[in-house]
Amino acid sequence: MATLGNPKETIEILKKYGFSFQKRFGQNFLIDTHVLEKIIRSAEITKDDFVLEIGPGIGTMTQYLCEAAREVVAVEIDKKLIPILTEDTLKEYNNVTVINEDILNMDLNTLVEERNGGKPIKIVANLPYYITTPIIMGLLEAHVPLDTITVMVQKEVAERMQAVPGSKDYGALSLAVQYYAKPYLAANVPPNCFMPRPNVGSAVICLRLHEVSPVQVKDEKLMFAIIHASFQQRRKTLVNGLANALELSFSKEEIITALEAASLPLTVRGEALTLAQFAELANVLHGGNL
Repeated sequence: MATLGNPKETIEILKKYGFSFQKRFGQNFLIDTHVLEKIIRSAEITKDDFVLEIGPGIGTMTQYLCEAAREVVAVEIDKKLIPILTEDTLKEYNNVTVINEDILNMDLNTLVEERNGGKPIKIVANLPYYITTPIIMGLLEAHVPLDTITVMVQKEVAERMQAVPGSKDYGALSLAVQYYAKPYLAANVPPNCFMPRPNVGSAVICLRLHEVSPVQVKDEKLMFAIIHASFQQRRKTLVNGLANALELSFSKEEIITALEAASLPLTVRGEALTLAQFAELANVLHGGNL
C-alpha cells in the first residue's frame, strides 16, 4: 500500500493506474504533509468520530482520517478513482467505506442515522471550486446532524464565509454560513501544495455548527429570500432591491413599513445589515400586519 502525501508517491500511483485528471471534476490532489496534518488538527478528529470525506481523490487525506477517526465514509464521484482507493491506497484500513456517488444526490440524514446512530458527524473535504457553495449549502440546509465541516476551498470563498457587514466580501454566502455555523480560517494554502497546481490560492476553513442558532427566525426560507434579493443588486437600497425582487411579493409600502418597524433607515443597503437585523426584518414581514 502506498503511503501518500508527497509528489513522488502521488505520481507513482497515477502512473500505475494510468489516471488522467478530469477537468470537469475540478481535481487537485494535495501533496503537502504539513497541510494534511493541519487539516486533521483543525477538524479535531478523534477515535470517537465518524467522518464523512467528500472527494477523497486517490486517498491521500483519507489515510490520515483512517488513522485518526473511528470510522470513515469517503464519497468519490469519479469512478476511475475507485480501484485506486479500494485495491491500493486504502486496502489496509478496515474502518473505511468508499462510495462512488455524487454527494449532492445522497441522503445523508439516513447515512448518519444508520452509521452513527443519528449523532453529529464531522465532514472533511477538498472541494472542487466550481461546486463548493452548492455542496456546503446543501449540507447546511438539509439539517444533517453535523459537528464540524472542515474544507479546502478557494481563498476568496473562505474570506466571503467569514466576512462582516460593510466589507466587500460580505454577502449572501457570509450570512448563510454564519446562520448555521461559526467559521474560522485554519490555514492559507499556496498553489504549489497541489497537483496539478490551481491558478488561485486556497484556504482551509472550519465551520463549527451552532448548537442553538444565533438568531430566532419564524420563516427561514423567507429570511434567505430577503437576503438573496438584497445582494442581487448591491448598490440599490434595500427598499428598491426587495420591491423589485421576483421571489418576493411585498409592495414598496409594505417594505418601508417593515424597515421602520425594524428601526432601519429607508436609505440602508443590504450589505450594512447584520444577520440579526435580517432575521428581525423577516419576522416583521412574516407577521404580515403592516
